[in-house]
Amino acid sequence: MVLLCGIDEAGRGPVIGPLVMVGVCIDERFNHKLRMIGAKDSKLLTPQTREKLFDQIIQLVDSYEIHISAPQDIDRAVNSDTLNLNWLEAINSALIINKLNPDKAILDCPSNNDKTYVAYVRKHLINKNIEIIAEHKADAIYPTVSAASIIAKVTRDREIEKLKKKYDIDFGSGYPSDQKTVDFLNKNWDKYNFFRKSWASYKKVESLKSQSRLGSFGR
Repeated sequence: MVLLCGIDEAGRGPVIGPLVMVGVCIDERFNHKLRMIGAKDSKLLTPQTREKLFDQIIQLVDSYEIHISAPQDIDRAVNSDTLNLNWLEAINSALIINKLNPDKAILDCPSNNDKTYVAYVRKHLINKNIEIIAEHKADAIYPTVSAASIIAKVTRDREIEKLKKKYDIDFGSGYPSDQKTVDFLNKNWDKYNFFRKSWASYKKVESLKSQSRLGSFGR
């Protein structure tokens, strides 16, 4: 048996909320069953279909691991001299692989420089013999990565709903392209701890609001 692992993320771009990374493992002989139940790039599926597939995937795979990075973790990586968002994903991928210990792992690579990315992941692996494949847009090609993308997306959506219920607010999707999110950020940028303060969209609002406050003090 060859234990195959697919790894993908959800929530790389939002200014609000966590980054979720997921690995799923399945016997390579049964990999095709993931495609048979409808697993594909989560962005191509409706929320209802993703929710349905979430349970089916969990039942079908041998094991899975979910890793959630809080906005503060993301900010530390982005503001670091030695890390960035890609390296954070690579480290999280290695943590997932170390936990699941597959024979082979396929990663959705955030960078076009897949060889450098693989080398960075491998540096953090306990088992150096694991075969690593990293490809851009792997979630559209490999069923295990598609399955991981679905688990990651559903998990992130649930985390976002938890935040909305906890604070009794609606900030939209959390993406800077969402006008509801933009409006919420403009009004509440300094009130909550779930913003990614290293994001350009946040920094722009912070800068404008800070300048406005300084201007009012000077009057």
